[in-house]
Amino acid sequence: MTHHQVKITRETEQDLIDIGSYIARNESSERACILIDELERACLALATYPGRGHIPPEMNRIGIDLYRETHYQVYRIIYEISARDVFVYAVVDGRRDLQSFLERRLLRPKYR
Repeated sequence: MTHHQVKITRETEQDLIDIGSYIARNESSERACILIDELERACLALATYPGRGHIPPEMNRIGIDLYRETHYQVYRIIYEISARDVFVYAVVDGRRDLQSFLERRLLRPKYR
């Protein structure tokens, strides 16, 4: 089985911090820690068979097929497969309107 190197961007790290802070404030610190651990595991699981995800519909509508997504509960994990690497660009709550967010985050020059 082929393994990829998963690389989580600084913006994605901030997404996880923001999600954790929100859950800690609105539910509990314990639940926040558990959720962040689970989201991190879901990201790292992309090391084996990252092609299992699908093109985000918001990107597909504008003809961009470079990015893929997978889900963990209501959260969307947005990533790109590049040779032997998987770059995770965002972890976001799938209940929000993501068209402009994804365009803003993914359609600008990337700094890895």
